[in-house]
Amino acid sequence: MVRVLRPTLEKLSIQVEVCQEAKKASQILTTEKFDAVIIDCDDVKGGFEVLQGLRDTPSNRSSIAFAVLNGKKTTTQQVFGMGINFVLQKPVTGLNAARCFNAALNFMERERRRYYRQPVEMPVTVILQDKPYNAKSTNISEGGMAIVVAQALPRNGDARLQFSLPGCKGGLEMQAEMAWCDAKGNVGLRFSNLPQSSRDLLEHWLNEQMEKSSGPFEKLAGSGSESIQ
Repeated sequence: MVRVLRPTLEKLSIQVEVCQEAKKASQILTTEKFDAVIIDCDDVKGGFEVLQGLRDTPSNRSSIAFAVLNGKKTTTQQVFGMGINFVLQKPVTGLNAARCFNAALNFMERERRRYYRQPVEMPVTVILQDKPYNAKSTNISEGGMAIVVAQALPRNGDARLQFSLPGCKGGLEMQAEMAWCDAKGNVGLRFSNLPQSSRDLLEHWLNEQMEKSSGPFEKLAGSGSESIQ
């Protein structure tokens, strides 16, 4: 099955990592993030348990998931009820796999954009209770930003952010709420009420940075001797 799936995925510029043991696969899934996870849950010992635990992992609870079934044990209803997105039935052919993965690409790209954080240092003005605070960003995603400030910020009320993305003309202004902070001045901000124009500009910029850093897809993993996690 790997001989069928690997070339199909590599044609889509997806890097493949194969794991041959269910226990090791479960360990990897708790610490590493994958764009997608393919699990042979019927013919690999422990594969079904890996499938069951996938949505409980902190790194891959929302990754696009594929279950490979042999048509005798696990049903499609069972795996869809577990939050699995796609099903491949054995025997898996290159044509069927290509159709399935092409259908999943948009979901994978959307999930990757949502998860992706771009390291970036840029000046940020944080306005809280009508008072401006100077800060510096450390990373940014579609949903929020991490910053460093020299003084403690008030924790009550929404913040207004002003900044300019590197290489972009004009500035952005948006609302945010504080998600977390620590004693060293590190603060996590979650964007809220993002104007569509700002959202479009941020998504476009992040897509460009993501393509520069790692290409279309970085990793897609597989568990079991015949599966890709």
